[in-house]
Amino acid sequence: MPPPVYEPNPLWTAVDSYTTSHLHTQPSSLHESLSRALSASAAASLPSIAVSPVQGKFLMLQARLLRARHILEVGTLGGYSTIWLAHANPTVRITTVELDPHHAAVSRQNVDAAGVGNRVEIVIGTGLDVLPRLSDEVQRGERDLWDMTFIDADKQNSWNYLDLAVKMSRGGALIVVDNVVRRGRLADEEAARSDSELQGNRIMVEKLHGDERVDATVTQMVSEKSYDGMLFAVVRDDIRDFLAQ
Repeated sequence: MPPPVYEPNPLWTAVDSYTTSHLHTQPSSLHESLSRALSASAAASLPSIAVSPVQGKFLMLQARLLRARHILEVGTLGGYSTIWLAHANPTVRITTVELDPHHAAVSRQNVDAAGVGNRVEIVIGTGLDVLPRLSDEVQRGERDLWDMTFIDADKQNSWNYLDLAVKMSRGGALIVVDNVVRRGRLADEEAARSDSELQGNRIMVEKLHGDERVDATVTQMVSEKSYDGMLFAVVRDDIRDFLAQ
């Protein structure tokens, strides 16, 4: 699929620039690592589709609020969001899934350069191949349940990834799916007929209707990149008992 079309707005960019200049100043080592990761990714010809700095810090703060120890990421790209998440706390461990071996190699260099590589496991393969294997390992007790999952991969499989993530999450875990609103086109049923990624997001939203395993919402967002949004789903506290029924 071609990379998404961004439609930056000068006002949104100005607000991001103003707020990040005041609120994203510490620690300087983190921001140097993030800048280095973006530069290395661009030099390696990776597409410029990582989360924005504001979104990256937002994800980090969510992980910190959860006191997350185990985070699953679907869609590594160059490791930019991975580095943000790894700074939620000093002990958090991240397993991140990446389809493209070249992207995975770049992300490995980036997380190692950021000093968090010893806490980041990069698994190469499609989400539909890797996540069921991880789920089996969780069920056998070989892996801990996930405290948080960040899904930023092919949107055609948004529901499949979220469904699998729920089954291997602890009660109270947070699942975040990126690029859901798609410049407001999420609500456009006609547009979805010719856009498989948009259709995938709509399938996810509609399947969540009445899904008793989670409580979910979609938040629209504007940033220096574009108008989009994320889906947030919190796994019910008694999920293990519920799944056993």
